[in-house]
Amino acid sequence: MPTLTLQITGMTCEHCAQSAQDALNALQGVRASVSFAAGQARVETDASVDNTQLLEAVASRGYHAILPDDDQAGTGNDPAALHIAIVGSGSGAFAAAIKAVERGARVTLIEGAKLIGGTCVNVGCVPSKIMIRGAQITHLQGHHRFEGIPLTVPAIDRRAMLQQQQQMVEQLRHAKYESILESSAGIRLLRGMARFRTATTLIVTAADGREQEVTADRILLAVGARPAIPVIEGLADTPYWTSTEALVAETIPAHLAILGGSVVALELAQAFRRLGSNVTLMARSTLLSREDPDLGAGLKSALEDEGINVHLHTVPETIRHDGKRFTLRNGDIRIDCDRLLVATGRRSNADTLALENAGVATDESGNIIVDDHMRTSVESIYAAGDCTSQPQYVYVAAAAGTRAARNMTGDDVAIDLSAMPAVVFTDPQVATVGLSERQAGAQGLVVESRTLGLENVPRALANMDHRGFIKLVAEKETGRIVGCQVLAHEGGEIIQTAALAIRKRMNIQDLADQLFPYLTMVEGLKLCAQTFSKDVKQLSCCAG
Repeated sequence: MPTLTLQITGMTCEHCAQSAQDALNALQGVRASVSFAAGQARVETDASVDNTQLLEAVASRGYHAILPDDDQAGTGNDPAALHIAIVGSGSGAFAAAIKAVERGARVTLIEGAKLIGGTCVNVGCVPSKIMIRGAQITHLQGHHRFEGIPLTVPAIDRRAMLQQQQQMVEQLRHAKYESILESSAGIRLLRGMARFRTATTLIVTAADGREQEVTADRILLAVGARPAIPVIEGLADTPYWTSTEALVAETIPAHLAILGGSVVALELAQAFRRLGSNVTLMARSTLLSREDPDLGAGLKSALEDEGINVHLHTVPETIRHDGKRFTLRNGDIRIDCDRLLVATGRRSNADTLALENAGVATDESGNIIVDDHMRTSVESIYAAGDCTSQPQYVYVAAAAGTRAARNMTGDDVAIDLSAMPAVVFTDPQVATVGLSERQAGAQGLVVESRTLGLENVPRALANMDHRGFIKLVAEKETGRIVGCQVLAHEGGEIIQTAALAIRKRMNIQDLADQLFPYLTMVEGLKLCAQTFSKDVKQLSCCAG
């Protein structure tokens, strides 16, 4: 029987491969085997089978098949079109792929992991925020300040929480990633780990060890990052968690120790505490050490009020595990715990790409160096997202991916991060945009600031939660707003207004003159702006 190989695009899992295989084998005179890892079907046919029947059978299941002599080679687009290879399948990669296809390019998307979608949807933003919200609801039931509503201590069914969390992860992954591949013949998914052979050619190694070369006109690197593990005596020999394992843990540990003082460490410390763990946090420096010091200090107080034991300027000298429990030692400090979470930052996955074969430059931390057009040191190679020197936020990755695609297809656009908002999803939340006083001074700006305690914000009083503050930083001579720092419940819902004010180069008086709805937390921005010229304690509750 004649044998041929079909390239199949749109498959996102082993079930897809089985579905395509069943469709082919339903044809009389056909014996087919479909490999999800290779994105291929090996088909034996007799003379009665027309190749069109094979293509239609695969298409009936929602996938796209291409014959070996098809010049369109896996994209469904004009073979003369610009060919872009994108390594990775997270938000930056998909944003780039979608935009590149819109602009007429043909795209090969290369992914070595089992799941597409990258960190955010699978093991980052989405599952963590679901867990954090559940923990917040648990905490409110036992710690709210409203009279007449009984305080309760809910019984936590962690497995039920986890099941719902992962169902939502799967739904979002399908809606935002898998379904796009299923519906776009312009994007070919190639499974395997990629590395450079030359600046224009990648070698892709599938899970079964088979290799193939991909040559492209442009290449975008969007391979993300992974947890960075510190060198501490004994740590490597223990069953420690990273955030990946912590987010899918089926039980809540009695005592959880956490290494780290930044976003992931703080968010998960509070979430596990609220779900019932005793939590000890050990930070190398202060909390959120790169931000305005008031933010870290205020958050430390809030976490300690909830019973979290915070050790600043402390790193374990040794870590041991006896088969049941961890022991962490630093001088006279000894911590015994059931679980250990290492959340000490992330490092670029760029070291998997053999960048030296292409001449792509990295910084001292291993991040791919890019300019504001996402160009690397090699003309035809671009990069976006957490593997680069850009800030590690999913929305930055997506914006960078879109702009990279436009630039790879002939445009000339830059990404402007001067008014980039950021949020830490603790409670109270930490939200920032623009420059702190320290950062402004380092840039040679002469600034002044005002800090408004939330006891001056009517909505915070109505919420019976006035922990935190709002701070505005402005140029002293012109009043132009250059930064904002917020520590507040739902502070992330405040910061975008400040980002727009900075983007539009508004001054303090411009902001003070705006109408803000009453009662809202964002009204605190107006009140903070008013403190540059008056004492807001002397104003009526909604003074204009």
